[in-house]
Amino acid sequence: MALRIDQDHSRFKQIVRGKIKANLRKYVQQGEMIGKKGKDTISIPVPFIDVPHFKYGAKEKGGVGQGDGEVGQQLAPGEEEDGDGQGKAGEKEGEHALEVDVSLDELAAILGEELQLPNIKDRQNEKIVTTRVKYTGVHTIGPESLKHFKRTYKQALRRQIATGKYDPNRPVIIPIREDKRYRTYKLEQLPHTNAVIIYMMDVSGSMGDEQKEVVRIESFWLDTWLRSQYKGVETRYVIHDAVAREVDRETFFHTRESGGTMISSAYKLCRDMIKADYPTSAWNIYPFHFSDGDNWSADDTRVCVDMLRADLLPAVNQFAYGQVESPYGSGQFIKDLREHLGEQPNMALSEIADKDAIYNSIKDFLGKGR
Repeated sequence: MALRIDQDHSRFKQIVRGKIKANLRKYVQQGEMIGKKGKDTISIPVPFIDVPHFKYGAKEKGGVGQGDGEVGQQLAPGEEEDGDGQGKAGEKEGEHALEVDVSLDELAAILGEELQLPNIKDRQNEKIVTTRVKYTGVHTIGPESLKHFKRTYKQALRRQIATGKYDPNRPVIIPIREDKRYRTYKLEQLPHTNAVIIYMMDVSGSMGDEQKEVVRIESFWLDTWLRSQYKGVETRYVIHDAVAREVDRETFFHTRESGGTMISSAYKLCRDMIKADYPTSAWNIYPFHFSDGDNWSADDTRVCVDMLRADLLPAVNQFAYGQVESPYGSGQFIKDLREHLGEQPNMALSEIADKDAIYNSIKDFLGKGR
């Protein structure tokens, strides 16, 4: 019976996985789904799965094991089920939806399969090495702090039974020195890969709530994939108009300011963060910048290009720029980046017209496997 239940559960998980893959493009666009995120899981409404359930008949009506009847008599619906048809007929079949909790690792795997994302190649020259204690067995000697209480108790019980000293009416087990058992261990050296994601966003007046929602949704999927590739991930947030500053996540997605836009201010802050906190020999670095492409001047754009070429691109796994379409932005910045840096292997550029474009933009950013 247990084997059958496991098989049924496995089959149900396969069905759910298939439904998620089939509707992944729709899920990617839904910002409200991200609001249902737990610590390690996310709730997803999976459509068109009819969950089996028992249906009870009306009270005091005949049925199996009730009332008069003969062996072999055909069962028929009760009288109350023969309605008079007063209700209005519907045109569509009912929808069946079930909210299921999917782990973020499983969601990342589905995203990778559906978008055919390659696993990321670690660029580190050196590894951060962590030491882990691995318990390997039990021994008769050791420190009291590593005493294995269960094994000690079982050994004492065996000894008392074997020597006839065990009294079931007074089951007191007293271990002696020879009964004591201790855990043994060894230290393992484990390579530990770290990554930092630095999100930068233009919050000038031309970036409205719709544009910020696109950034919020896309950043969730970028986070989900990168966290599936690395053991440790840090996230930093930078907002800018004419001046850049570091903020927390809540402020990042809900700040709206006015004034001009100097993109170089964000790139300078990003560069300083990397130099101060993230040596390239020990960290995999992923800056993502989102803007509507409207920079203050051509001179500032030249400063951005020079800084990318000299400081940022040599230090990072990949620099990604996403241009979110806005009715107020000129959209010129991505054209300048394509002209001057479009051939750089670790430069990823994407134009995001609306929520429908998030799906392809994720592949633009993650499809190189860097």
